[in-house]
Amino acid sequence: MGATGRADDGRGRLGARLSSVAVAIGCVLFLGGFAWGAVLYRPYTVPTGSMTPTVNAGDKVLAQRVDGGDVHRGDVVVFTDTQWGDMPMVKRVVGTGGDKIVCCGKDGRLTVNGIPIDEPYLRSSGRASGEDFTAEVPKGQLFLLGDDRTVSLDSRVHLSDATHGSVPRGAVQARVDAVAWPLGSMIDRPEAFAALPGGVSSAGPLKLQLTAMAVGVVLILGGAVYGPLAARSSRPKRSTQPKAAAGVR
Repeated sequence: MGATGRADDGRGRLGARLSSVAVAIGCVLFLGGFAWGAVLYRPYTVPTGSMTPTVNAGDKVLAQRVDGGDVHRGDVVVFTDTQWGDMPMVKRVVGTGGDKIVCCGKDGRLTVNGIPIDEPYLRSSGRASGEDFTAEVPKGQLFLLGDDRTVSLDSRVHLSDATHGSVPRGAVQARVDAVAWPLGSMIDRPEAFAALPGGVSSAGPLKLQLTAMAVGVVLILGGAVYGPLAARSSRPKRSTQPKAAAGVR
């Protein structure tokens, strides 16, 4: 009886230790993932519908803080430029320094350095732009367009400027990686731009951070539940056999 009780107590202590370790690791993963995300990402509210359907007006997005020098074609970026107004704006980079942007080609597509670009993210399936244009992007600049070209006020509006509608790389504050609300979807890098020199940017660490936080929550909840269950199962079971009757004298 005593040996069984000691064995049960051992299992109970082991269960409590495992529960504590799971909760501790879960807290590290959750808090670490959250802190990591808070350092690298900033939330923004999209001000207009110019990037529909990728992001809509009023959407809450998570944008990775990046240096303008790390921006590639196809990136959806948050930037502020005095020529465009004094508020953060969200557009897609379609050209970088040295590029020649022409629209539209014979098939209605945008071309970058003579290469037609497939743009499945556009709201309209017709021509890539309602009006034809040509622009040469100066060194250190970015050419930006919205995904809804019918309403977007983008680089096309500023073509008569000295920089042909482009903005400095230094104007970029962040790169949008995901829509946090209401869609909860990741924003992929367009494959069409991968064939151009420089390729596309690497995906940010947001998925890894979210995975760490999710695993942390599972460990915290699992550990919190496992501890009491292990302690309960380690208690000695009461005997259900009836006591022997006393002998008759």
